[in-house]
Amino acid sequence: MPIDPYILLLLGTVGLAALFPARGPAADVASGASTAAVALLFFLYGARLSTREALDGLRHWRLHVTVLACTFLVFPLLGLAARGLVPVILTHPLYQGLLFLTLVPSTVQSSIAFTSMARGNVPAAICAGSFSSLVGIVATPLLAASLLGGSGGGFSADSLLKIVLQLLVPFLAGQVLRRWIGGFVTRHKRVLGLVDRGSILLVVYTAFSVGVVQGIWHQVSPARLGGLVVVEAVILAVMLLLTWYGGKALRFGRADRIAIQFAGSKKSLAAGLPMASVLFGAQAALAVLPLMLFHQMQLIVGAVIAKRRARDAAAEVSAPQPAAATRTSVGTGTRSG
Repeated sequence: MPIDPYILLLLGTVGLAALFPARGPAADVASGASTAAVALLFFLYGARLSTREALDGLRHWRLHVTVLACTFLVFPLLGLAARGLVPVILTHPLYQGLLFLTLVPSTVQSSIAFTSMARGNVPAAICAGSFSSLVGIVATPLLAASLLGGSGGGFSADSLLKIVLQLLVPFLAGQVLRRWIGGFVTRHKRVLGLVDRGSILLVVYTAFSVGVVQGIWHQVSPARLGGLVVVEAVILAVMLLLTWYGGKALRFGRADRIAIQFAGSKKSLAAGLPMASVLFGAQAALAVLPLMLFHQMQLIVGAVIAKRRARDAAAEVSAPQPAAATRTSVGTGTRSG
């Protein structure tokens, strides 16, 4: 079972915030740095996303529409259905975080990795993840404003302006400047990836520092946390089954169904964490907790499924073909006679 090392870093950052939360002037500095980090993240997202590749991928529009429907329609419906679990299994703040989880765009990296491992349609997974990230820049804040309302983070005209300035404007700036900086971004992909992850760790530290100062951990008992894990496991199982058998019902080939399953059942931690810091403000700590748990769960389950799909593909390739073997045998016999 794969344990993402980055999850360990995130948990370590949460522990650091619990022991040494930023207070007073330090909290103001951390908040300002977190705001700048979020803007940098989305600038780099824009600089990385190839507009040409995205446009080329439109030729496989049925697959991309299917993935987007799973990500921004079916997932949120499951999140809304979980409202019935409050307050018996989930507290209201945990439910808010769970609902936000269902609004986040799909991943790019893990969708591609698992699709490749399972011998699926990798180019389709690349485009599907990119489309989802692009749509999520606008769709996730709008869905959050609509479904979470004022209880989610005090959405208002000021909040929407903050979303535009911190998320959309840097992303568009990255797209515009990609023509000049795209080569640099590609050549230094590994270094900039570390900048990405370091920025997210700063966002997590700031969010959980605020939560610790406000007494967040007194709001989550072990029983509630266990209930959250079970609910997320059910949602993940439903999405994995729906994307696989739904793809079959829509008459997609096996390679496309693999791409749909992995791109349509994933949620992006990298996109969700900075969005939560903007959308939820002081309540961001509880909002990102369900997303962090779901991220690790989808990696573990996805790795198992990808290996199984790869074994199935290998078995199909190596399996004997009776009809072809018979024709070959007959032909050989005729030539020898």
